[in-house]
Amino acid sequence: MSETTYAVLGTGMVGRALAGKLAERGHRVIMGSRTADNPAATAWAEQAGEHASCATFADAAAAADVVFLCVKGEHALTVAAAAGDKLAGKVLVDVTNPLDFSKGMPPSLYFRGEDSLAEQIQRAHPEARVVKSLNTVNASVMVDPARVPGETALFVSGDDPDAKATVQAILRDDFGWKHVIDLGDLTTARGTEAYLLLWLRLWQAHGTADLNISVNVRETK
Repeated sequence: MSETTYAVLGTGMVGRALAGKLAERGHRVIMGSRTADNPAATAWAEQAGEHASCATFADAAAAADVVFLCVKGEHALTVAAAAGDKLAGKVLVDVTNPLDFSKGMPPSLYFRGEDSLAEQIQRAHPEARVVKSLNTVNASVMVDPARVPGETALFVSGDDPDAKATVQAILRDDFGWKHVIDLGDLTTARGTEAYLLLWLRLWQAHGTADLNISVNVRETK
């Protein structure tokens, strides 16, 4: 069993998918929520087995080596603040999107082009090692890329090369991703967050969320 401990902050579909896969792979996983006895987190931990437990956001982050932030975009900064200084020095995988549902479907973004939710999280927690990833596919595809035919792509953005390397290894070894593209620094998360506007339209057009894109590049020499 790996000595790495993961915290998954959020009890929704994405949090349960990522936490479940990591526990299945034999890692120790702590699901974080507002209270240590959150019913959804407790039920998940009981079902997931001996490697799974639950705690508050802060306690989960404190005990972990790598933290996944898996909540609705509107709650991302609040949940990160609840973890507070426990995020210092930790790889923080931001899986959130700044989707604004205030005017119904399809949603818009709270901002586009000039900022990203990932950058806001990094500014609020400068000692965390924020990496944006997994936010461009649905929860099922995150942990099982073979649900979509062909070799499709996933992206990472971040300012810390070692943190990005850690996340890429998790994506490859635990989640099965073969094609992970390093887009560069954290400002590139503006692009992957904005892509959600197209992703939602593709979902509507095809009638399924089991979709992703491949990136084919003509080599120039």
